[in-house]
Amino acid sequence: MTDMEKLLIVEDDAGLQRQLRWAYEGYAIHTAANREEAIAVIRAEEPQVVTLDLGLPPDPDGTTEGFATLETILQLRPDTKVIVASGHGAHESMLKAIALGAWDFYQKPIDIDALGLIVARAFHVHALEAENRRLAERAEAGAVLGGMITGAPEMLKVTRTIERVAGADVSVMLLGASGTGKELLARGLHDTSPRKKGAFVAINCAAIPETLLESELFGHEKGAFTGAVKTTEGKIELAQGGTLFLDEIGDVPLPLQVKLLRFLQERVIERIGSRKPIAVDTRVVCATHQDLDAMVAEGRFREDLYYRLAEIVIRIPSLAERPGDAGLLARHFLQKYATAMQTGAKSFAPDALAAIDAWNWPGNVRELENRVKRAAIMAEGKMVTAADLDLDGKDDAIPINLKAARELADRKAIRHALARAEGNISGTARLLGISRPTLYDLMKAYDLQP
Repeated sequence: MTDMEKLLIVEDDAGLQRQLRWAYEGYAIHTAANREEAIAVIRAEEPQVVTLDLGLPPDPDGTTEGFATLETILQLRPDTKVIVASGHGAHESMLKAIALGAWDFYQKPIDIDALGLIVARAFHVHALEAENRRLAERAEAGAVLGGMITGAPEMLKVTRTIERVAGADVSVMLLGASGTGKELLARGLHDTSPRKKGAFVAINCAAIPETLLESELFGHEKGAFTGAVKTTEGKIELAQGGTLFLDEIGDVPLPLQVKLLRFLQERVIERIGSRKPIAVDTRVVCATHQDLDAMVAEGRFREDLYYRLAEIVIRIPSLAERPGDAGLLARHFLQKYATAMQTGAKSFAPDALAAIDAWNWPGNVRELENRVKRAAIMAEGKMVTAADLDLDGKDDAIPINLKAARELADRKAIRHALARAEGNISGTARLLGISRPTLYDLMKAYDLQP
């Protein structure tokens, strides 16, 4: 009963109270005969809709007590839909009630069918407004550091760490699999640092041939080599006063690592073909998906360079380690691409949401974005299915230990339900088929937050 839509009937006529209770069996019904009882129910139960008889004791022939009750309800719960009733000066009472914030009105004697439609519409509008508020809050709170969209505690911990180190002028190394959002986080670090007015310069060390990487980083003088028709500043020089992001730092060849180390120690560079030192003040942030510790042990990455770059090391969880984020990001990407490409797909079918939750996402956010983009094009109707995502029939394994399997299943189910219900506890409990107290107990046991 606690998860049903709650209707408060404020009516001092006991017979009419019973009649209204019988008429609304589909709701969790609460009744009150006076202002004090009504306010107590508002505080304890927080009903979404209230039907209010303005003629309440001790002034049953007037409306003073009814209007006072209306004002108090809306002060306590401004989103409550209050439907007022009066048989005394109905027109004037209606105008005043609407001016005070009542949602709708009905006249006595009561037409149960007509009032039923008004009540049902009030619940519908309340639900829509609540959903809009949740989406607005999610859009504001979900897009965290650097515009990253997440609701996972694991990722929020990463963003909080980055925010803490942003003000310190130290080198930061981001470690994580491909597609986890390393450049987005690096840009977020730059935007929250004192260097945010400077340039954010990014270079993918793995995407540039070894023979050209030195020139890209350090620049060159005119005539330094065949094809050098003009003097060109390197990426390091362009990042003066800002942030230099070295993506896939593990792919920098050993000879160039020596020159990069000298820059980090001396904070000066020399362009290719020049012996003139150029001082550069920039913050260095690097990222890689490789195991640099193993590369250092194998002699493929300089240990002294590693410690210069890794003053602060931040490990980024994969998408599979962030339950709930896949569904959150999928909705964001669907809205983005459906709008950009003007497709008919607007939402995900239940089987698509289940498949998104179940899939392990080896390609992380990049894989998710690509699948949703393809699905937005391929979907034939307004709903994207698991087949459109090419995820039908795919599932992940669970541990063989029963206790571990149950805990894993509970954690994943709760996190996915929280994400799907936009953090709303009642909605989450309803999706899981349990009561709110049971959900709170489970969340406390597993240290989960809405």
